[in-house]
Amino acid sequence: MLKTFPKGGIHPPENKITAEKRIRRMTVPKVVYVPIAQHIGIPSEIIVEKKDKVEIGQVIAKSGGFVSSNIHSPVAGIVTKLDMIIDTSGYKKQCIVIRTDVKNESNFEEKDYPLKSQIDMAPKAILQRISDFGIVGLGGATFPSHVKLNVKEGVKLDCLLINGVECEPYLTADHRLMLEKADEIVVGIKILLVALNINKAIIGIENNKKDAIKLFKELTKNESNIQVAALQVKYPQGGEKQLVKAILGREVPKNGLPLDVGVIVHNVGTIFAIYEAVQYNKPLTERVVTVTGKKLENPSNFWVKIGTPITDLVTEVGGLPEGTRKLVNGGPMMGKAIKNTDVPVTKGTSGILVISEEEASRGEAKNCIRCGECVFVCPMGLEPHLLMNLTEKGFYEKASNEDIMTCIECGSCSYVCPSHRPLLDYIRFGKNIVKKLQTAKN
Repeated sequence: MLKTFPKGGIHPPENKITAEKRIRRMTVPKVVYVPIAQHIGIPSEIIVEKKDKVEIGQVIAKSGGFVSSNIHSPVAGIVTKLDMIIDTSGYKKQCIVIRTDVKNESNFEEKDYPLKSQIDMAPKAILQRISDFGIVGLGGATFPSHVKLNVKEGVKLDCLLINGVECEPYLTADHRLMLEKADEIVVGIKILLVALNINKAIIGIENNKKDAIKLFKELTKNESNIQVAALQVKYPQGGEKQLVKAILGREVPKNGLPLDVGVIVHNVGTIFAIYEAVQYNKPLTERVVTVTGKKLENPSNFWVKIGTPITDLVTEVGGLPEGTRKLVNGGPMMGKAIKNTDVPVTKGTSGILVISEEEASRGEAKNCIRCGECVFVCPMGLEPHLLMNLTEKGFYEKASNEDIMTCIECGSCSYVCPSHRPLLDYIRFGKNIVKKLQTAKN
């Protein structure tokens, strides 16, 4: 019996059209645009100036506080300007523009490092390395990893969950990483077990990735403290609270964290980044990105330098097809449309989805027919139709009382609504207002 979370959920078409495509390395861009807000929390503080020469892996923006992260140069080159650009959020943000020094860059050939299994670093040193090297959650949330791993004295932690679910349609970056870097991911898991001083880890993988499940079961058959859990294919299985419930049967409290029930959850991409940081002194300067769409000439998975313009990725897959309506940063369920292809790749860019006119068109929004479908599929047990109505009418206090802030923005409600109501759009807007009101009160 495959495990899953019990409340809500849907199964949209998977469209994993790049699942068989090995990860290719993108050509190093001539110019990178590195935003300083690539994580949840306080933006980093720029510590370079125009005309400065920078090396690969050099810190160019320091953590702005505890919930923040260092940012490193993805290339060797010259800082040409400190600019404001539109990033994946759709808003103008400060960034560091670096022109690649092609001569120096050619001396740093990205390569597959040999597997390094021995762990020589002490727990505190591991945590410091993760902080220094700018590791954040690569599953989409971009929460600074050192903050998540900062377990306060007295907190009982007994399990590390590894999120290899990748339930979002179209995206295959994590799937390919698991297939191509499985040994390194297992070592990365062991590194975190040492850092956290616990002896139990479980890798959760959805059953549509049978090759990854088989591979990890083979690699961990003699590892008594690492298990593999095959999960039912159901969206949003990759949500932290849903994953904890599915695998361990533990209920993360409302407005709580997995740590409240003795668990830390990390994405497989984050685990691999931690492996490279600890074993090879490599900061987070690149990641795997899926560039996909039904009408693309050659949809693929890429290793991409942070700061690479998305236009470079689109060119690499054959350009935008005629009739393209929308570019999405992420997948179709939780991703957000981006303004143009000048937007750079950030630490949180798991995929770029190219959607055609016919796929992107929404049905005309009509009145709610009180069918209850949105309530039935909500994995958080909310009433999305009510939250939309309260937001639409400006009743933000009531929306707060109805737990709008616990919405994980999975989009299941909008997906099933027969009246094509933009439920998630309004709920996101309402959450922003409620958050501002709560901040003002404090």
